[in-house]
Amino acid sequence: MIATDLQSGVAVLGDMIAAASVIVPFTGAGISTECGIPDFRSPGGLWTHNRPIPFDEFVMSQDARDEAWRRRFAMEAVFAHAKPGRGHRALASLYRAGKIPAVITQNIDNLHQASGFAADHVVELHGNTTYARCIGCRQEYDLAWVKQHFEAGKAAPDCPACGDPVKTATVSFGEAMPEEAMQRATELAQHCDLLLAIGSSLVVWPAAGFPLMAKNAGAKLVIINREPTEQDDVADLVIRHDIGETLSPFVRN
Repeated sequence: MIATDLQSGVAVLGDMIAAASVIVPFTGAGISTECGIPDFRSPGGLWTHNRPIPFDEFVMSQDARDEAWRRRFAMEAVFAHAKPGRGHRALASLYRAGKIPAVITQNIDNLHQASGFAADHVVELHGNTTYARCIGCRQEYDLAWVKQHFEAGKAAPDCPACGDPVKTATVSFGEAMPEEAMQRATELAQHCDLLLAIGSSLVVWPAAGFPLMAKNAGAKLVIINREPTEQDDVADLVIRHDIGETLSPFVRN
């Protein structure tokens, strides 16, 4: 069912939320755009201006590592000043009410944690850009440490512990998906009775498979996204409206 207007869509969504015992949100970039964080893939997104740096290139090339960190620090103000939007706050309200055990997200912006989700209840499929990690020994580093060494040496630093490169704790193209996060997301998708796919184009696999996995396991599927997705035909409800406006009625202080 595709909602013909926002009011009727929100009414049906409210009934589905009330009837559900276990709700799992699956979120993409669209939930964070009202927070000032641009998405990557859509026209005008970050990747239309800068080609993504694949993982193997990052590992092999000091120039690629320098450029990756230059881009990250250029975005620092955007990520540092972003606050949770209405969509994040609505999901946090349902989390506090006991409806949501955890959220599965493709986002790397830490806004679900900032909205009130415990870090252990945010399953980050693509990692987190608010801190850094050695790609070898997995030692974690604050971004301030990386920036200090980057500026002092005019180059991206290596890990003092093992000598391997340090990168943001995100998953790059060509890098393996995090095994633990994928397993947790699988378990959540298979054991919910309502999955809310919010702000995701549902084209990036294997992450895009989780809404279908939930549907195949017997859950209801709701898709909230401004643009059509390839999974609209199997969804129980599709709302193609602004995410913040759609979810604002579910925000509880």
